[in-house]
Amino acid sequence: MAASEREILEMDVLFVGAGPASLAGACHLARLLRAHNASAAKKLELSIGVLEKGAEIGAHALSGAVVDPRALAELFPERQAEIPYEAPVGREHVWWMTKRRALALPILPPPLRNRGKHVASLGKLVKWLAKEAEGLGVDIFCEFPGRELLFDGDRVAGVRTGDRGLDKQGARKANYEPGVDVQAQITVLGEGPRGTLAKQLEQRLGLDAGSNPQVYALGIKEVWELPAGRFEAGEIWHTMGWPLWPNLFGGGFVYGMRDNLLIVGLVVGLDAENPWTDPHLEFQRFKTHPALARRLEGGKMAYYGAKAIPEGGYWSMPRLGGDGFCLIGDSGGFLNGERLKGIHLAVKSGMLAAESIFAAALAGRPLGEAGRDFPVRFEASWAKREIYSSRNFHQGFERGGFDGLVNAALASVTGGRGYGLFDRLHATAGHARMIRLDVDRSDLRPAPPVAADGVLTFDRLADVYNSGTGHEEDQPVHLLVADPSICADRCVREYANPCTRLCPAAVYEMVADAATPSGKRLQINASNCVHCKTCDIADPYQIITWVPPEGGGGPNYGRM
Repeated sequence: MAASEREILEMDVLFVGAGPASLAGACHLARLLRAHNASAAKKLELSIGVLEKGAEIGAHALSGAVVDPRALAELFPERQAEIPYEAPVGREHVWWMTKRRALALPILPPPLRNRGKHVASLGKLVKWLAKEAEGLGVDIFCEFPGRELLFDGDRVAGVRTGDRGLDKQGARKANYEPGVDVQAQITVLGEGPRGTLAKQLEQRLGLDAGSNPQVYALGIKEVWELPAGRFEAGEIWHTMGWPLWPNLFGGGFVYGMRDNLLIVGLVVGLDAENPWTDPHLEFQRFKTHPALARRLEGGKMAYYGAKAIPEGGYWSMPRLGGDGFCLIGDSGGFLNGERLKGIHLAVKSGMLAAESIFAAALAGRPLGEAGRDFPVRFEASWAKREIYSSRNFHQGFERGGFDGLVNAALASVTGGRGYGLFDRLHATAGHARMIRLDVDRSDLRPAPPVAADGVLTFDRLADVYNSGTGHEEDQPVHLLVADPSICADRCVREYANPCTRLCPAAVYEMVADAATPSGKRLQINASNCVHCKTCDIADPYQIITWVPPEGGGGPNYGRM
């Protein structure tokens, strides 16, 4: 399509993705400008926009979540009582789980001590932030997925949003609308993990040069409605051990919310060696533990969701900025895997980007230069010090659970040094760790099944229903497989099609087809997709690319 056919929208500052990082950054920049203009003779006026692919703010927002309030206290020091947390953390439990027992640890490990933190619904939190941003003059555009970056040479010059009204073959329907070219002096990418635009940028500019590969986990979560009296709002549990120990990285979490709602979730590493690994299956198994099953008895599962988590730590962070761009939140790897927390770091990353942009504007420099200042500000911040202190946490688990715990213990008393000795432990990309079944480990088998009873345990389709997921059916598939013949031949033999198990939403299905060597072909049920990006991350051939579907499609997470 000719560029002249597209509408052009010009902004000074563009944030992509309406998560906590972008919305905090937009709020902070607008407040800095307002404070400056209240007393300065020379006013600064910047147009600030936020693009969001979901149908509304919060529709795609998912996290545990126990929130460290530090960054939000810096952003809104006078508004702390208004922030819509569910409850302050009260009683805390850490369980070591065997198949039948849950053994409470007598002493809480320091990273899992949460006194002074808050249980929260991320959806509610970002809705509140969006309202604050709009009150400060920020423009927020929902149903605008960023599909590709605009460049002026190697300078990021904005974002092209996705077209609407294309059929499955890519032909224009009667309601066709071309995407918009949103041109900006500085583009701040807060798309979440494995963002489409951030991935394009890393490939074009080599932002990951010298870094460890980013390593991910998949977080799967349900919210349950329970009879009164089962728990207190703010009561939390973290679990280790069964059903993942010792070969799978991860653990469980249970958080009490208001209104007798209980969060139940499991984090499973996407760097498993066994191609039969099935995170959704292990989550269902997790709930059958007697200690959890008793707590959930008589309740109703109300909401479901899944999201990838960047677990690699400091050494896996890409170059965070450059000419015309910044990477914030999960897009930049702002997560402390040892503490199981990223929201406060996402908020702080957005604030640091805002301060870099404001400083450039104040000095009369091109705003695009803020992208070079942002990484410097991060390196001087408490966010860097926190992430650096856990810089080698995940790497130890590549060698199994026992090594991971030893590494974590020694690192905790040596300022984060790997096994107490090494400043940097290197890592392997999760997809590269998967073992071929036909060559190396033909003895590996699937885990025992868990029957879906529709009361305590559920199949993928039932969970997808409770995610509120919906897509326009007649649109191009947004899960792009570079060579489907690999799925029907090599992957059947070498890995037994792990996408069918790693996906928590039944998107990938192998169906009978006599025309292929294996008698199977890949069917993509794109309308089930909950936008977790697991397929893009964990495919052993790296031939799957997740791109945003038509704006407004996807999950609707409600109280998640």
